[in-house]
Amino acid sequence: MKERVAAASTMELRDGRRVTIRRLSEQDRTNLQLFGMSLPTDDLLYLEDDFQSPEIITRLINAHAAENWRQIVAVLDDGTIAGYSALRRLPGWSSHVGDIRLLVGSEWRRSGLGVGLARAIVESAPDLGLSKLMVDMIAEQSSGRAIFERLGFRIEGTLIDHVRDRQGMPHNLLVMAITMR
Repeated sequence: MKERVAAASTMELRDGRRVTIRRLSEQDRTNLQLFGMSLPTDDLLYLEDDFQSPEIITRLINAHAAENWRQIVAVLDDGTIAGYSALRRLPGWSSHVGDIRLLVGSEWRRSGLGVGLARAIVESAPDLGLSKLMVDMIAEQSSGRAIFERLGFRIEGTLIDHVRDRQGMPHNLLVMAITMR
């Protein structure tokens, strides 16, 4: 089975900077932790996983070659991570559905990196046997919503006060999806 993200590819951003998009590897442990530590406090409030937790970083690195996951990173020549995306095949009767995560470092936003990472992770869906992809985010994340709308995702539902940020405040959760053709 061909894996589209297995081979690294270079992406030129709107501002001329270049990053390499490739699969996450064991060698990325330190840089993934540094990436998590660099995320703005506001971002951390809304993440499902705590990217500043060494245990979460270990879990992600340990799953880099998992059969039901694809994890990709955007890296600089020195190994610094500018963005992370993951696609996880859901279990059981939803095994045809994949759940996406996307994080872009603050200094890399509005450069086209988010769309590039999202597109690369969407392109890995056939490798996991997926026919539907979903991404969820809080309603306030308008930039994330715009990225996925650009790729053809549509809102399938809004769950009122469904998630709480790390300060305990409730937020509406948007569920966006696309059916792969």
